[in-house]
Parts: sequence; structure tokens; C-alpha cells
Amino acid sequence: MLKPILSSPGQVLRDLMAKDIVTMPGAFNGISAVSAHKAGAQAIYLSGAGITNAALGVPDIALATLTEFAQQAAYVTQVAPVPVVADADTGFGEALNVARTVIEMERSGLAGIHLEDQVSPKRCGHLDGKSVIPADEMVRKLRAAVASKRDPSFLIIARTDARGVEGLEASIERAKQYVGAGADAVFPEGLTSEAEFEAFRAALDVPLLANMTEFGKTPLISVNRFRELGYQMVIFPMTAFRVMLKALDDTYEVLMCTGSQADLMPVMRTRQELYERIDYAAYDALDQEWA
Repeated sequence: MLKPILSSPGQVLRDLMAKDIVTMPGAFNGISAVSAHKAGAQAIYLSGAGITNAALGVPDIALATLTEFAQQAAYVTQVAPVPVVADADTGFGEALNVARTVIEMERSGLAGIHLEDQVSPKRCGHLDGKSVIPADEMVRKLRAAVASKRDPSFLIIARTDARGVEGLEASIERAKQYVGAGADAVFPEGLTSEAEFEAFRAALDVPLLANMTEFGKTPLISVNRFRELGYQMVIFPMTAFRVMLKALDDTYEVLMCTGSQADLMPVMRTRQELYERIDYAAYDALDQEWA
């Protein structure tokens, strides 16, 4: 249920990473974060694609704004009392825009954000046709981000999409520059094999985030294997969203074809299960207490 945000979520996440690899299921709004938390997630990833697809119904091509991202982040951190890391795309502009992005996203209760080195408007990290900005421009953005965070434990994670544009070695060299600019962790996007994940680990001594998305350039790799590879965070950004979308499509098709929800009853959450999920009784109890 609604709770004050964690006082230092970045430190909570850092403590979790010090103990073991952190599995972060992807959320895209408040109820998805509630479900992830109640399933046992110790940390959550707030997907930029999920926000954009769910809230706007459009592709993940930088059509959502900083305000919309920060608002969704605030919804999530108020109902899931665990560290949340959010996508912040390219920072919504240049260095000064990145500074404001960090201020707004940290104020929303997040544990950290990741910033990517794509040209805006960005594209999905697992699509071809991407372009990346010069490394020194990304370094400038990261310096602005680091200088703008209030809590030193707030994580600035540098994402590089250069693997699919400039090659593996160039993307590793970029990552080294990003760490030099103050990035707390690195997110290598679009890697194509375990060997490439190993190469990043061998080259860097900061925490690493692995993106275990589906239908992309990265083969399916388990959290246990990423643990062996020396990674500290694994995100599953759109897994729940894709499952949900198929269920939505199937539901609407049945309704339009049959004119009844009777065939859907076995796969529904009941009214009582929904109320339990959103802690309806607890809100009623508080209302009575305050009365």
C-alpha cells in the first residue's frame, strides 16, 4: 500500500549488490510494481519502453517526456518499498537537461537511473539502425548527472549502445571513459553472447547491469549464469508487459467474438484476489482508525 519512499534507496540497492546479484523484474506502472514486490522482488526496474508503450500506446522512440517518466517513477516508489532503478533514455536532452533529469528522478524516490549514449530520438537497444553520440558528449552528460545527485548513493548507470554500431572493443573503451566520468555502474546493451558479457567484466571493475530481454540480440541467459559471469544486476524489462499484452489481446478478442466473458472466468483474478493485491482491507482499516 502507499508508503513514504525509502530514505536512501540507492544505499539499499548497493547493500543488496554487495551480498548477491540483484534480479530486477520490469515494471511499467503502479500495479505492476505491486505485483513484482509481492512476488518477492527485492528491487524493481522501471522500463522506459514499458512506460511509453503502456501510457502512450506508442513505440519507444523518445516520445514520452521527463515529467511522464518521473510521475510513473513516483507512482511505483510509493507502492513498492524496494529500490527501483529507472530508464532515463538519453537524459531528455543535453548536459543541463540531464542535470534536471537527475534531480527530478531522484526526487521521485528512485535508487538510480541509467543514461544511454544513443542519438536522440533513441531506438530500442536491440534494433538495428541506431546511432551513438561521440563519447566525449556522453562523458559531459555523465559529469552533469553525477554533479546533480543529492544522495551520493544514488546510482548513475552508464548504458552504452555502441556494441551494435562501433563493435565490442569500442563499446568497452567507451564504458571505461564513462566510469572515468563518475558512472557508478555500466549497462552494456545489445551484447550477443556470454563471451561478450565476460569481456565487459574483464575490462571493468564497477558493478555491471545485464539486460535479459526477449526476442533481441542477447540469448536467454539465467540469473545464475550472470552471477557466475560476475554481474551485479539483471533486468527483465518487458517480460511481464509482453505476457500481459498477449492476455489483453486474447481477452478483447474473446469479448468481441462471443459477447461474453464466461470463457475467461478461469483465467481471471477474482474480485477478492484483486482487493488482496491492492490491500483494500488495509486502507479501510486506516480509514476507520482515523475516523
